[in-house]
Order: sequence, then C-alpha cells, then structure tokens
Amino acid sequence: MSMIFDILTFFFLIVGGSFLLIGAIGLIRLPDFFTRMHAAGLIDTTGAGFILVGLMIEAGWSLNLAKLAMILLFLILTSPTSSHALAHAALVHGLKPWKKPNTTDDSETAEGETS
Repeated sequence: MSMIFDILTFFFLIVGGSFLLIGAIGLIRLPDFFTRMHAAGLIDTTGAGFILVGLMIEAGWSLNLAKLAMILLFLILTSPTSSHALAHAALVHGLKPWKKPNTTDDSETAEGETS
C-alpha cells in the first residue's frame, strides 16, 4: 500500500512541476500583461495545487496533512481572486489587451474602400 502512495505522490509532484515549468515559460514568452497574468494564475493555482496534493498524500494522517489542506484552501480562494483584481485594475487604468498587429477592427475600412 505504501508503494501506491509513493507512486501517487510522484505523479502529483511531476504534474505540478510540469505546470510550473509551462507557466514560467509563459511568463517569459507571452506578449502582454493580461496573457502573462493568465500564466501566473496557472502557476499559482494549478501547479502549486498539484504539488500540495502530492505532499498531502505523502504526509499521511497527521497534523501536517491539516496544515497542507489549509494552505491549499487558502491558495484556491485567494489566487484567482487576486489575479482578477489585478487584471481589473489594469483595465480600469487604461491598459489595453494585446491584439495581433496585422488585424483590423470591423469598424475600420481597408485602404481604397468606400463605406
């Protein structure tokens, strides 16, 4: 039975580490504030959540399990809320989301066209 718990722990730690790596690459590669916020939220909530679940399995029934569960609950409640508040504040203060440079709005007309 202990080997099953070790395999589950290893699985959750690997999955969490993968999410952290993907999110860190996203923080570097993505073009603007809002897409980077999405990567940061992914790292914070999903990656750290999987790692905490893996640690909870390894901890067994102990006080450490209760502490890790409280940390996970706090993380699940606060991370999306803070990401949303930060993105909303950026929108309110005039930061515009990124668009592809070669796209135009529907309201604009192409050169030479009459509307």
